[in-house]
Amino acid sequence: MSGASFTLGVLGLDEMMLSSLAVPVDMLRVAEQVARSRDPGTGLRLSTVLVSASGPRQIPTVGGQKVAALDAASTPIDTLLVPGVMHVGGSDLIGRLAGLDREIALLQSLHARGVPLASACSGGFLLGEAGVLDGRRATTSWWLDRAFRKRFPRVRLQVEEILVEDGTVTTTGAATAVDQYMLQLVARVGGADLARQASRILLIDADRQSQAPYISRALEERPRHSLTERAERFVQRELHRELSVSELAAHCGTSERSLLRRFHSEYGLSPLAHIQRLRVERAKALLETTHLSFEEVMERCGYRDVSSFRKLFKRATRMTPADYRERFRLRPH
Repeated sequence: MSGASFTLGVLGLDEMMLSSLAVPVDMLRVAEQVARSRDPGTGLRLSTVLVSASGPRQIPTVGGQKVAALDAASTPIDTLLVPGVMHVGGSDLIGRLAGLDREIALLQSLHARGVPLASACSGGFLLGEAGVLDGRRATTSWWLDRAFRKRFPRVRLQVEEILVEDGTVTTTGAATAVDQYMLQLVARVGGADLARQASRILLIDADRQSQAPYISRALEERPRHSLTERAERFVQRELHRELSVSELAAHCGTSERSLLRRFHSEYGLSPLAHIQRLRVERAKALLETTHLSFEEVMERCGYRDVSSFRKLFKRATRMTPADYRERFRLRPH
């Protein structure tokens, strides 16, 4: 597609993250320069434009800088990217959606016309609010997992994925996941070889496919219900041994049925599945910060079967315990 011309629109949102604009601008410009160095006569043109659903205006970014945006209604684009915005949590992010009626209408209109849509980081919440993710697979920043599921139950969230493409809608995970999306875009417009060349120049790991190794339950937004908080404290204290739902329910002074209902409401998981997740989280912390053997780590996480726990760990993190330790262990300066 040496003669292709492509324009990516970035939707201007107050307090948008600069990376959601700067990364697309830089990557498309680098890709175009690489294409020109390989073929000086190439007609490939790649550009980025900031657009506003409220007409031409200055968009205040998260750092306080203002960036000029063009009128979305009169600016031709091939794809629209919804940027991430700075927030203090899921409830804050959801609260902001109420003031974005024009942006939501724009997304719905573009989607109805078949214009591809994408989101970076928390921008997926705006796509969800516009309804364009209903029935589709999607991802978002991993620490917003619970807030997203609760707000958009009709979306098939796959928060471990770094990028999910479903039809004409693409969503990405936490902030730097937009790199992967831009490489995909370059490959689609200019070819896979051009995308590989650009990734090498920009030192982007094109093979990074998952958020799973980076997920930290300690940094996720946690439920504030007294029953689940009491259950969580008990599980953390007793994680080194076998635990049953009946024992957990008895400790919390509730029935197994009520406990199951509460866990599904707060975590989207059964109590046993949540306990398994906490075991993996503890194993990750021990692999990062200690020199314990994997067998010792496993025992401190309440497992006795090495093979079973290796499978559980790899399913949760997409990495073997040895690979995880090598990548994330603390190193002396």
